[in-house]
Parts: sequence; C-alpha cells; structure tokens
Amino acid sequence: MLGQIMNEHRKKKASKEMVRKLFLRKTGWDSNEEEETRNRLNSPSIQQGSCRGLIWLLSDNMHHQWLLLAACFWVIFMFMVASKFITLTFKDPDEYGAKQEPLMLTAMTKVEKVQVPEEKRLPEEFQPTGKVLSGNLMHQPLIHMERLELLRNVCRDVALRNLSHTTVSKFILDRIFVCDKHKILFCQTPKVGNTQWKKVLIVLNGAFSSIEEIPENIVHDHEKNGLPRLSSFSDSEIQKRLNLYFKFFIVRDPFERLISAFKDKFVHNPRFEPWYRHEIAPGIIRKYRKNRTETRGLQFEDFVRYLGDPNHRWLDVQFGDHIIHWVTYVELCAPCEISYTVIGHHETLEDDAPYILKAAGIDHLVSYPTIPPGITTYNKTKVERYFSGISKRDIKRLYARFEGDFKLFGYQEPDFLLN
Repeated sequence: MLGQIMNEHRKKKASKEMVRKLFLRKTGWDSNEEEETRNRLNSPSIQQGSCRGLIWLLSDNMHHQWLLLAACFWVIFMFMVASKFITLTFKDPDEYGAKQEPLMLTAMTKVEKVQVPEEKRLPEEFQPTGKVLSGNLMHQPLIHMERLELLRNVCRDVALRNLSHTTVSKFILDRIFVCDKHKILFCQTPKVGNTQWKKVLIVLNGAFSSIEEIPENIVHDHEKNGLPRLSSFSDSEIQKRLNLYFKFFIVRDPFERLISAFKDKFVHNPRFEPWYRHEIAPGIIRKYRKNRTETRGLQFEDFVRYLGDPNHRWLDVQFGDHIIHWVTYVELCAPCEISYTVIGHHETLEDDAPYILKAAGIDHLVSYPTIPPGITTYNKTKVERYFSGISKRDIKRLYARFEGDFKLFGYQEPDFLLN
C-alpha cells in the first residue's frame, strides 16, 4: 500500500515538472531565471498568475488540437470526393447497363424540355433503348411525333379532304411489302430511295444474307426477291397486319420527286424500260404538247401539263401501274386511312434511316446502305431550272393536285414558283 502511494506521488510530481517546463518555454523564461523565481512562485500573487498562464497554455494547446482535427476531417472529405469522381469517370461501360439506363433517359428528357418548349411524352415504342442517341438522333422521337401529329391534323381538315383521303384499294395494297418475320410493313414510294429499303427487307426476309449479295436485277423482280405484297393475303390477314405491324414509308419534296421521276424514266432510263419512251411518252405528247412541230422527245413541260390536268386519270388507266413513279403519296400509301408508325423524309434520311431501323427493332440485324454525300439534300436551284420555262398556270394546276402531299408532310408551298 505504501509503495502504491509513493508511486502516485512521484507521478504527480513528474506531471507538475512537465507543466512547469512547458510554461517556462511558452512564456520565454530561460534556465537562469528559473532559480531566481522559484521562491516567488510560492507566493499567492505569483500562484494566481501561474494558474492563469497555465490555463492559457492549456487553452492554446487545445486550440491547436482542434485545428489539427479539422484539417484531418478536410483531407478525409476531399479524398472521398476524389474517390467518387474517379469511380464515376472510369466505370466499366459494360457495367453501366440496365440499372443505370433509366437515369440516362430521365436526363435526356430534361435536355429536350429545355430546347423544345412544348414537349410531349413519347409512346413506349419510341423510347430510346440501349445506347443514348447522340446529336440530332437524340431528338428523333420528338421529330417523328410532330410529323405524325401534323399528318393527323391535316387529315382532319375538311377543306383538304379530297386531296388527303382515298380508298384502300388493291392498287395501294400492292405497294405495301411485308416482312412477317419481323412484323414490318413498308409502303413503296418510288424516287425516294426505295430500292435501298427493298434490299433491307430482302435481307430481313432471309432471301440473302447481306445487302451486298443482292443482284440489282433481283431487287425489282417480285417473282424472285422474296418480298410478298400485302394484297396477296386474305382480308382478315391484311387487317391483322395493318393493326399489329410496324408500318413506315418515305416522302420527299413533291416537285423534286417529279423531276427525279421524269429524268429516270424519260431521259436516262438506266434500267432499260423502253415502254416509258415508246408508249407512255408518245401518249402524253399527243394530248399535251402545245407546239405540234416540236419533234423532240417528251419535255418536262409536257409532263407537268399532263400531271396537272384534272382529267389525267383516263391516261393513267392506259399507263397502268407505271404511274406509281409520279402519283401522289396519298394515292400510293393512303396515310389518312392507314395508321403509320413512322414517316421518314428523304431530305433527312441520314438521321431517319437509323431511327427507323431502331424503332422497328432491327438495327442489330441490318444497316441501311451508305448514303452518298449531298444526294438527299433539297436542290432549289434544280427545281427552279426545270420549272423556268413553264407557265404559272400550269405550275398552279400541278400544285393544286399535289397540295395534299405538301400539307400532309410539312413541305413549304413553293412560292418562288407560284408567284
């Protein structure tokens, strides 16, 4: 017991000695002054001052400890932030999959709201899946929704009913090609890149394994290309496909499409279809050429006069299915009667083609063939050149027939030709 008391006494004495030394160092007293002041430390006044100094020393020491502790917490916090940033930046893209995808879609929707004030919620079939669309492709669903909304509004316009509505006849069902394997219907609108879309469907139907393997003479040979027409099915089967399948077609500025049809069938005729020059052209010339002494072949002015004639149908009957290259989109695809899923535009085909493949769920199976630069761009100069020698009366009559196509698909009225 006595030894324990002695040990505690020595510990207290050592503690006092340590405090004394710290106090001397903090107040600047040297060792020479220590002996002189030893006795004075025992006086009441000195003891009171010593207590105040000791309290100050301990307070200052605690202040430094708090600063050190705060600095440690700051370093730990910065390390945590840096660690989180590194994790998000270098996260494996394969792991950034299904669980993270809803967050990406939400963020993308907010971007659209900023740039497009009147955004509408997209139907589920148009919601992007997998990789987020970049650039212009990110806004493709909204663009196609607006096109379909415009189409529905024009279809409801009573004043344009004669130009926007038609009967779903066999002629129209013959234009719609079927891919049962992937539940797709494609309505053919010639002179807007339809050959390439036919190649896509031929591959999807399994007739060829790739687009590059398809011979050009097979594409338009409907006996060999493996593309069934919707008209080949029974009425109930037709209705089922119209109700359930993904349906699309492509449009182009109506007047530029007519120029393309004229050049392809009556000027260049690259597929050697002699009946256009030797049967159809003479029939148009006989009825619509003003200058009877003109001996040249069919001119664009003759062609425009034929198309703008309200009584053009009697010649159409004689020409048969060959008129598909210049009749209206309404006559080809009945867009107000058939509820199409997507309507692509030739002028934006670089964006529309990938979107159509993705929306149809076949983008992982086939790609649209490479589009040569500038080939889909609207050429106003070319349009002005072809219509330069044609009377305003004939141009206005032509527009009166194709006005439905202009309105339904958002093409501007060609004021530079009409006025």
